[in-house]
Amino acid sequence: MGSHPHPLPTPVTPAGTEGLAALLARPGKALVALDFDGTLADIVPDPEQARAHPGAVPALVALAPHVASVAVITGRPADVAVRYGGFAGVPGLEHLVVLGHYGAERWDAVSGAVQAPEPHPGVAAVRAELPGLLAESDSWQGAWIEEKGRAVAVHTRRATDPQGAFDALREPLAGLAARHGLMLEPGRLVLEMRPPGVDKGVALREYVDEIGAETVVYGGDDLGDLPAFAAVDTLRGDGHPGLLLCSGTGEVPELAAKADLVLPGPGALTDFLAAVAARL
Repeated sequence: MGSHPHPLPTPVTPAGTEGLAALLARPGKALVALDFDGTLADIVPDPEQARAHPGAVPALVALAPHVASVAVITGRPADVAVRYGGFAGVPGLEHLVVLGHYGAERWDAVSGAVQAPEPHPGVAAVRAELPGLLAESDSWQGAWIEEKGRAVAVHTRRATDPQGAFDALREPLAGLAARHGLMLEPGRLVLEMRPPGVDKGVALREYVDEIGAETVVYGGDDLGDLPAFAAVDTLRGDGHPGLLLCSGTGEVPELAAKADLVLPGPGALTDFLAAVAARL
């Protein structure tokens, strides 16, 4: 075997142990799918400053030739994730696919182009009403709007009382979203309004079917990753080995509780991917 710079952590569940064994035994049949923010990129106060962890691209380049596919599944627009990730034109990442807006958009390294349907009209309507709603109360002072193209998000990380502002905004934003046919998705001090019927679980299932993956590895860090975790669970029930990775130190206990392996943030997650690649 030789010496490895990173020891491979052991999953805490039998299903995870089986998933990791299947990945190592038959990597050519495996899909490695990963969230972007909080998983491949550290969480930062301003989402526009988010960049892939320095170890992310080298780990993906080392891993990609051995597996069926590497996919990044993110709530961000696909082209933004590609830009912030530094994924375009990287030798070795020719088969990377980025599923943006929870799978509504798709970028692949081969064509370098984004495929996307028409945006939902409710997003423009919500965008027009949001500034007025945010001006209505001091209880969420400092909350701000992130433009996401096919979705719109309100962040409370910079508010005077981040958690208080988040709690106060949940109900009014849920009402606003519902009036325009959108759904509200809460995350870590962020409330996102987007069209129904798109989530990371749907995106993951469709991509698994498309490429015929046998084993599925999925890594995420937030509530928006729960549908993808559920999809892997369903696939495991259908006889597909799977491995669920949670990036973080328990910030999102609902996700950590369902993970086979909790890795303390993007640095540890990219180390894990590099350690797997070193064994293949």
